[in-house]
Amino acid sequence: MTTSMSFELAYHAPLDKVLAMLFEPAFREAVCDAQHALSRSVVVEGSAESGRVAIDYVQDAAKAPGFVKKLIGDTMSVQQREVWSGNAATVELTLPGKPGEMRGKLRLTEAGGVTTQTVAYDISVHVPLVGGKIERLIEDIIVKGLERENRVGREWLLSR
Repeated sequence: MTTSMSFELAYHAPLDKVLAMLFEPAFREAVCDAQHALSRSVVVEGSAESGRVAIDYVQDAAKAPGFVKKLIGDTMSVQQREVWSGNAATVELTLPGKPGEMRGKLRLTEAGGVTTQTVAYDISVHVPLVGGKIERLIEDIIVKGLERENRVGREWLLSR
């Protein structure tokens, strides 16, 4: 089973400033901190024209439902990989050693000085009987994470 999701985030800044922010390691670290990552590693290579972003972080899973904790344990390692070309990226999120993945696309568009980041993902969890339930849980976690990223991003852009 696969769960598809799409989400939009708005930034009151030109596209070039939002793109520069997304290629700033300190911004990505601030997002991990806002998401209460237990540990994090951010590597940015190249630029938006042809660049890559790699984020590895560990998240506390203590509040996860019992059936999820049986699969992932007390913490969850996440590897996020983005490959950028211009104002768009392909994104892959994996949970090493766990039966789930997320793949999708990010796109930035600007209109009237407001940049919109459109996120579209397919979430797949390969676990019989409860896979769909876990996918919906992951979708909720992703949406909350994107909302935190947007809050950090809006603050980031205001301070620069």
